[in-house]
Amino acid sequence: MSWTEIVIEVPLHQAEALSDALMEAGALSVSVEDADEGTEAEQPLFGEPGMEPEQTAWERSRVVALLPQDADPATLVAEAQAQCEAPLQTARLTYSLRPVADQDWVRLTQSQFEPIHIGKNIWVVPSWHDAPDPTALVLELDPGLAFGTGSHPTTRLCMEWLEANAPAGLSVLDYGCGSGILALVARKLGAREVAGVDIDAQAIEAARHNSLRNGCEIDYYVPDDFAQAHPDTRFDVVVANILSSPLKLLAPMLCGRVAPGGRLVLSGILSRQADEVAAAYAPFMPMSVWAERDGWIALSGTLPPGSDAKPA
Repeated sequence: MSWTEIVIEVPLHQAEALSDALMEAGALSVSVEDADEGTEAEQPLFGEPGMEPEQTAWERSRVVALLPQDADPATLVAEAQAQCEAPLQTARLTYSLRPVADQDWVRLTQSQFEPIHIGKNIWVVPSWHDAPDPTALVLELDPGLAFGTGSHPTTRLCMEWLEANAPAGLSVLDYGCGSGILALVARKLGAREVAGVDIDAQAIEAARHNSLRNGCEIDYYVPDDFAQAHPDTRFDVVVANILSSPLKLLAPMLCGRVAPGGRLVLSGILSRQADEVAAAYAPFMPMSVWAERDGWIALSGTLPPGSDAKPA
């Protein structure tokens, strides 16, 4: 079966509107590429983990729409343009067509994801692979919509901390759990009770699925449900792999969730942000750099026994 893509070049401010209109007109999928890709004018876009870049298109963007079988390109483009506002609606849109090679897309996608070795004895293994070392701590985890497959340095740092400080018999809170990977590691390292919290309901659904697949009993919540279910619960270990800005705002709450004498681990922090994040936590507990990887750091600290910090 052969497929065809429509390719249209537009300025940055028109890419999103045209993409939406093409989907409404019947395109099977739409993507945006850098029209200057492969040249000196190529423009990289970066975002922090789990967040989209502030700029989601390029100064010269290439909007690429996959056509349904037997669709007429001119008709689809005309219908899309009619749904747009000026200047797109009145512009003279030109497009080109390019063929899409027929491939086994499932096999091609799966081939891009291999088992990941983390720390001393942890393997993250997609479901279509066998574990390289079945005696290791093995997490069966497929790439999905929720952030967290162990490939990012911030996730690795937290996993390595948990491995080095195994929470056997302890309670653990994974705040900003994403796919649930840190909660899974904690549970497989012997934690007696694990809870995961995320603002994204889709992440919660993915985390629950991953926990069932890995045979781990873990409770997952969105923040409001967590506050109702655990209004005063404090945990022996709290892990939060988010971003520096929300971590600073969450300092009173996260510290209030740590039991006296308990440990707090923070990641999602660039090396240059370490001091400012540690300063936000200083009124509650001392934090220091535990490890650094590829420009990212993990902070850790212990809440002093007898601390009067309360869940916020």
